[in-house]
Amino acid sequence: MNRITSHPASAARLLKLALGLALVLILGACAHPISIEAKSVPQRNAGATSSAKKVVYVMSDTDRAKQVTTEGGGGDKITYFPYRDFERSLRAALGASFADVSVVKAATDLPAIKETGASYVFVPDIMTHSSSPSLLTWPPTRFTVTLAVEVLDATGAPQTKVRVVGNGAAEFEEFKGDFGLAGRRAVEAAAQELVVELKRNDKLR
Repeated sequence: MNRITSHPASAARLLKLALGLALVLILGACAHPISIEAKSVPQRNAGATSSAKKVVYVMSDTDRAKQVTTEGGGGDKITYFPYRDFERSLRAALGASFADVSVVKAATDLPAIKETGASYVFVPDIMTHSSSPSLLTWPPTRFTVTLAVEVLDATGAPQTKVRVVGNGAAEFEEFKGDFGLAGRRAVEAAAQELVVELKRNDKLR
């Protein structure tokens, strides 16, 4: 009868391979930086009805520097700057709905707001969520942007609230190096929905 015995060298090689694989998995579970800034933003359509009022939105340097981390695929995470990446779309959505748009660093800076001649002050709160069922690739294939905006008048008094949700999806075959594609689509969807909500809100006419 042949007796099968384990060879010490083989056992050592298997142990090294296992440790190497474990190290790869640990290093792989990191946060990958992406951008979710939309490439397409809302435009003011010729002949479309828009308010003649001026508005400002609030965006501080702290807002722009706020970095968040959410889930990707393969056990990895992604990291990005939601306010900085959304700002261009936010400004475009307001510009498609009102005569003029400016930015201030704080809703409490009443002199700066008065100087713009704005009737309304938009204070955005941005929340994001991402995920992917993939076990092998890290870019997110599902992304959600929730934008909640408190609207004040030029004196700081609350006027109304607007909330929109944008969803974006992208399959691996679509990425072609654009690993934030699902996030970009979610930002685009949220911005377009914001235009719709602003036009239907009678309190902002």
